[in-house]
Amino acid sequence: MRDFKKYHIWNLSHELTLEIYSITNSFPKEEIYGLTSQIRRSSASIPTNISEGCGRDSYLEFK
Repeated sequence: MRDFKKYHIWNLSHELTLEIYSITNSFPKEEIYGLTSQIRRSSASIPTNISEGCGRDSYLEFK
């Protein structure tokens, strides 16, 4: 398994996710289950997909 934390793109996407969470804290509370949730989940899926790709066996699956 590849170490996903050594990839610069994973670090950037992780920083983006943390920034998104910080920004969305100021969104209206009535949007917590709507827009806020969707934005947070979509930003969190980027580093998650990178880390899942690093666990793939072949290079083609990793790409």
